[in-house]
Amino acid sequence: MRHVVIVAGGAGTRLWPLSRKGMPKQLLHLVGDKSLLRLAYERVEAVVGADHVWVCTGASYRDVVEAELPEIDPQHILGEPVGRDSLNAVAWPSAVLAAQDPEASVAVVTADQIMRPLETFRERLGLAYDVVEARPEALVTFGVVPTSAHTGYGYLHRGTEIEGYDDVTEVVEFREKPDRATAEQYLTSGEYWWNSGMFVWRARTFLDQLRQLAPESYDIVTALAADPSRVEELFPRAPKISVDYAIMEPVSRGEGSATVLAVALPIQWYDIGGFPSLAEQLPHDADGNAGEGAVVHLDTHDTLVINRTDDGHLIATVGLADVVVVRTPDVTLVCPKGGAERIKQLVAAVRDQAGEAFV
Repeated sequence: MRHVVIVAGGAGTRLWPLSRKGMPKQLLHLVGDKSLLRLAYERVEAVVGADHVWVCTGASYRDVVEAELPEIDPQHILGEPVGRDSLNAVAWPSAVLAAQDPEASVAVVTADQIMRPLETFRERLGLAYDVVEARPEALVTFGVVPTSAHTGYGYLHRGTEIEGYDDVTEVVEFREKPDRATAEQYLTSGEYWWNSGMFVWRARTFLDQLRQLAPESYDIVTALAADPSRVEELFPRAPKISVDYAIMEPVSRGEGSATVLAVALPIQWYDIGGFPSLAEQLPHDADGNAGEGAVVHLDTHDTLVINRTDDGHLIATVGLADVVVVRTPDVTLVCPKGGAERIKQLVAAVRDQAGEAFV
């Protein structure tokens, strides 16, 4: 049986002050009139049906997720008592599904991406399921066919093409976010795809790799699959590590007993990780300014201004370039676009100096 797990547990700190402790980015209406989580659900529901969609999220978000996705069985919403990075967020539902169905195929998608066209994504998702059902030893990831020398994404180095499939290859190695010159080389070579952070695998195959490469997490998630009531006791003990570092990269180097394959995604793909990437999805004026709400610019360009207030407040700018301005009812953020990666540090400073009410 084919299942999808939507990973929706991140705090979205780099989109503060829009994303807050009680309302993370995946539950916000950032692009259009639907939340990122709702968009993720609608992408996959058409492929596997609502009965086979699962969500792994923070325990404190369970009620909001249930309200946002009423079609999903509440028992399919797994609430992490604490965040333990992506390895455990994908390992826990994989263990639950393997216990229920030894032949289960699991797709892992995230709730912070925008993709177009949907038909192409769904066709490639179906192909990835076909691959893991025909090749049970495979861990499949999705490689987005790059359209630019982007320095904000990791890359997959492609190897031998898999006979009998359209644009499915071995993965030689995973590469971290490159500098501009390296990204240009990757694009020119045609040998690299962007690393989407989405996967498809047989649940049992993934758990076999987990047992070999991350045995502590394996013991914890298999115990949770057997007795979910122990989540508060066991989950916080899981080592905090990403699935790429713990499983996908080692397996691509020949460790473990599986193989890593990549399915091409020839689509428009955006990872809404922070304000610069969010700006790409919002309306722009003739000077490259993006945003929403009551805003007036003079001699300003390439600036993002989001005014989310209901008190009639106007934001007016003059002479700005490459700046981010975000106003909510209780917080105003101002920073250069190039400093947006430091917002996570800023939130920590706000917590220390102004208190939890503002985070």
